[in-house]
Amino acid sequence: MQPFNEKKPTCLSPEIQKVLSKDLRERNLLGDVLAQAVVNLSRLFTTARPSLPPRYLDDPAHAAGYLSYFLPVNLSKIQVLLDELSSDNSQETLDRPMAVLDLGCGPGTGALALLDWLWHRSPERAQSISVLAADASHASLQDAKRLWGAYCQEVGIPDQGFRCVEGNLEHPLKGDLGKQIVRGGPYDLIIMANCLNELFAVAADPPVDRAGVVGQLLPFLAPHGTIMIVEPALRQTARALHQMRDHLLKQCLCTVYSPCLHERACPALEHPDDWCHEERPWQTPPAIAVLDREVGFIKDALKFSYLLLRTDGRTIVTRSPQTFRVVSELRELKGEKRAWLCNETGRPEVGRLDRKASAHNAALDSWHRGAIVEIERIVRKEREGKVSPVGRIESDAAVEIVRPV
Repeated sequence: MQPFNEKKPTCLSPEIQKVLSKDLRERNLLGDVLAQAVVNLSRLFTTARPSLPPRYLDDPAHAAGYLSYFLPVNLSKIQVLLDELSSDNSQETLDRPMAVLDLGCGPGTGALALLDWLWHRSPERAQSISVLAADASHASLQDAKRLWGAYCQEVGIPDQGFRCVEGNLEHPLKGDLGKQIVRGGPYDLIIMANCLNELFAVAADPPVDRAGVVGQLLPFLAPHGTIMIVEPALRQTARALHQMRDHLLKQCLCTVYSPCLHERACPALEHPDDWCHEERPWQTPPAIAVLDREVGFIKDALKFSYLLLRTDGRTIVTRSPQTFRVVSELRELKGEKRAWLCNETGRPEVGRLDRKASAHNAALDSWHRGAIVEIERIVRKEREGKVSPVGRIESDAAVEIVRPV
């Protein structure tokens, strides 16, 4: 099994790159002005999050900066998760048109990601999907329509199956938005990409309110449908996602398909400095590489937190106390290798001394963040009456990578 930094990186399709390049040229916002817009947005998304305005993409410069830099990255994150779900397609799902709700769609990132992903795997199915794209910003919805139409024109398929509706995302079942959601369901996929963290920003308990929104949407899933939630890989936003997850699971409204391998309370919340996020290799498109050089960024990996929620109980792998998700990088220390793992037993730190390396546990050398692994036995040694906080893998214990990222 290849280690993370040797895996083939995800890349943006030529069709997406052409569509975005043409759109950016038509906006006539290039050079230093565009670079500054990217810098401003990056600051608002990270260090200045409290000052992020509700409809920041209504600003033409912000919209251009987002489309040129952040949309390609976020689109690729969604396609990575579509790959994670792809082996779960049932015949019942494949035999009918796919219904999708892209809530908080912005300029249509989720819908465009799915259309492109389907086009490269099942062109017939790409032409039959039905998408309802919802956002609070009229300007973003216009961008979403234009990009969808441009992609359809680029690949030579009819521009159809895409509807937009404007509404209050904090109350999705009210007004025209609610009527459209009810009318368009049940949904095979509901996408909430980088929007949940922007809802209820000044509420007394945002994770509870956000769980309420997701809970309202769950009844509109098809029997084998999925809610895909993607959030930034920041500690603040990721921990809020973990908290929202726990609120949903306490109510037994759904189960987690991925990334969690259990429905118990998130162990990352036990310590204030912990949070879970993904990091997947990404082939930087030339246009973004140019912007990176201008603004001093490095966008060579996809970093995000996510949840794939379902109501049918399906899970990404069969769960067991011996099956773990790797939730850190594999750290090479003096004389050993260690990583943090997570499953129903908690969030243990597990390692193997170099002198204990063997053919049985050789797969540990290829552990990487996000991989699902199986460990036959973990030993916790006792010294002076205290059990070691680090679990050890002995030379005769079998280690297997059940599923890489």
